[in-house]
Amino acid sequence: MSRAYAESVIKKIIREIVYKCAMRENVVSDTLAAFMVRAVVLDPRNGFNVDRTLTKQDVHKLEELCVDKLMENGSPSLDTIKMQVYFDMNYTSRCELLEEIHQMVESRLSTVSREITDSRVKTCEELDSLYRKIITYILLRSSMGSPTDITTVQEATAALQSVFPKTELGVFMVLIKKDKEQQLRDLTMLVTGIRLFNKASEKGQEEIDLHELMPKFFDEALPVITESIESELRVSQSLAWKYTAVLEKLTEPDSQRGESDVPIVLLKQALCNVRQHEVFLKMLQADACLCVKNVEILKTELSSQLKQLKETVQSRRAVPTGKVFPLFKATSKVWSGLQDEAELLNILNNIRLNLQPHLISQAKIFSEAYLDVLLGASVVKSDEQRMTESSDERIVLADMTTQEWLLPETTAAFHDLPLQYNGVCGYTLVNRDGLLLPGNPHIGVLKHKEKLYVFSSKKAALEFASSPDTYISKVAEKVKISPELIQLLKLHQQFSSDSPYAEMQPGETLLVKPIIKCESGTQTDIHPVETNIDKSYEWNEWELRRKALKLADLMTKVTCSAQTDLSHMRRENVTQTWLPKDAACQSKRDGESNVPKPQVYLAGLRGQRDGHLVKTKLTRSVDEQSIKS
Repeated sequence: MSRAYAESVIKKIIREIVYKCAMRENVVSDTLAAFMVRAVVLDPRNGFNVDRTLTKQDVHKLEELCVDKLMENGSPSLDTIKMQVYFDMNYTSRCELLEEIHQMVESRLSTVSREITDSRVKTCEELDSLYRKIITYILLRSSMGSPTDITTVQEATAALQSVFPKTELGVFMVLIKKDKEQQLRDLTMLVTGIRLFNKASEKGQEEIDLHELMPKFFDEALPVITESIESELRVSQSLAWKYTAVLEKLTEPDSQRGESDVPIVLLKQALCNVRQHEVFLKMLQADACLCVKNVEILKTELSSQLKQLKETVQSRRAVPTGKVFPLFKATSKVWSGLQDEAELLNILNNIRLNLQPHLISQAKIFSEAYLDVLLGASVVKSDEQRMTESSDERIVLADMTTQEWLLPETTAAFHDLPLQYNGVCGYTLVNRDGLLLPGNPHIGVLKHKEKLYVFSSKKAALEFASSPDTYISKVAEKVKISPELIQLLKLHQQFSSDSPYAEMQPGETLLVKPIIKCESGTQTDIHPVETNIDKSYEWNEWELRRKALKLADLMTKVTCSAQTDLSHMRRENVTQTWLPKDAACQSKRDGESNVPKPQVYLAGLRGQRDGHLVKTKLTRSVDEQSIKS
C-alpha cells in the first residue's frame, strides 16, 4: 500500500472518530484522535494483530474502542494523554517560540504596513494621513504606548519629525515596497531609541532609573509567573511522592491487602498524571529562569546604552547623525529583546494555566485525606531522600566484567547523560506492576546496546543486568497497556514505527512503517586553509585504490631510465656550462696625421734701439718630418 493512500485512510478513520465524539457532545482534536488510534492498536488486549489483514469489522471495532476511550469520565490516564497532546501542540524550543512571536507581530502589523507601502498620495490631506499611519505603525511595533493616547502620539510625532520630517515623504513615496518596509523598521528603531532616551533624561538625574522605563509586566507579572511555576512544581512533587509511598506500601510482596479494597490501577494512573505534570513544569521552569536571566542582562545593557547616549548628546546643540543614530538603534534593539522576553514569559504562563484542567480527575478521585488514610504510618520520601539513602550502594566495577557500567568518578559530564526511561527504574516498573520509581545514577549506570539505564537500588541493578533484554521487552509490554507512558518514559523512537494507517484492503497489514530515508547531501571544503594546500590530496577512495594497484604493478617491472613523477626529484643531473669570456666590440676612434709644426724665431727684439729685427723660419719640411716618423 502506498504511503499517500495509507495517510488518506488514516485521516478517514480519524475524521470518523472525531465526528462520533462530537455527536456525543465531546470535542476532540484530530491529534488526540490519532494518538488514541495508536494506543488502541498497540494494546495487546484489544486483539489487533499487526501481521494479519484488517476487515471492516475490525475497523468498526477500532473506531468504537477509540470513541469509548475518549468518552471516559474521570480517567487520569485520558487526562494524561490530553495533557501530553496539548503540550506537544503548544510548546516548542525557545528559538521557535521567539520566531512565532516575531511572526505574530508581523502578522498584526501587516495591514498597517500594506496601507503605508501601497498608498498613492495626491493631496495634502492624504499626506497628513500617511504620516499619521507611520506614527501608528511605529507605536504598534515598539509597544511603547497606545496609538489612542494623545500624549504618546505627541511624543512619537516629535521624535519622528526630528529624524523624518513630512518633507521627506516625497522621497519615501518613490521607493520600492521592499525599501519602504525597511525604512519603516529603521524609523521605528530610531523613534523608539529617541523616546527611551527622552524618558531617561526627563528627571535630569545622574543615574538612570530603569524601573520607570520598564513596563509594569516586569515589576508585577514577572515575579508572579516564576513563583507560580515554582509553587505548582512543589505541589506536584509533593503529591507524586505521596502517591509513590502509597503504591510502594500496596505493592509490597507481603502486603495483605484485598484486591477490591483500593483501586491500584487508578492510583498508578494518578501517579503517572502527576509525574507528567512535574516533567512539564520543570521544562517551563527552566525556560522561565532563562528568561529572568536574560531580562537582567538586557536591563544592564539598556542602562549602559542610555548612559552612553547621555554622554554623547549631553549639552551639545548638534550631534552628527552617523554617531548618534547607531546608539538609538542599539537602544531600541535591547528594548525589543525585553519585549520578546515578556511575550515568551506570557506564553509559558498560559501553557502552565492550561495544564491545570488535566489534573482535575485524579484530584477528585483521591483527596489528600484519603491518601493520608492509605499511607497510615508510612513515611513519605522525596526523590532526593531516596537517592541519598541509596547512594551508599555502589556497583563494583571489578565484579562486573561482562557489562559496561558508568560511575561519576569515571565518566565526564555524568549528570548530563541521556538516561533511558527518563530516569525511571525499569526493574521496579516491571516487578511492581507499573510503579514509577526514579533511579539513582550514583549507584551505577548500565550501558547496554548504546543505551543507559539507571536503577533505584543495587539489587534492582544486578537483577536487570542479569537479563537486560528480557526486562526491556517486559517494559515495552507494560507501555503498550498504558500508552500515556510512551511520552513520560521518552519511548517515542521505540514505538515510532507502530503508527496505524487505518482501514486496509485484503492482503494488507494493519501497520505501515513510516519512511525514514531521505535524499540528502553535504559539501565539504577540500582545502579549508588555503595556505596549506596538499597538492597530492585525493578524496576518492577508488582513485587511491587505483594508484595503489598501479604502484604494486610497477614492483614487477624491470627498472629502466624512464623519468616518472616520483623519480624526477631523485635522478642524477649533469649540466654543461661555459665560463664567461672577455669580449669587446669594434668601434670608431679618433686619429690624427703627423704634419710639421710651424716654428719662427725672431732676433733683435730688445737690447738695441736702432737694431734691425731678424726673422728666422725654423719649420721643418714635410718630407723630412714623414721620414722621421
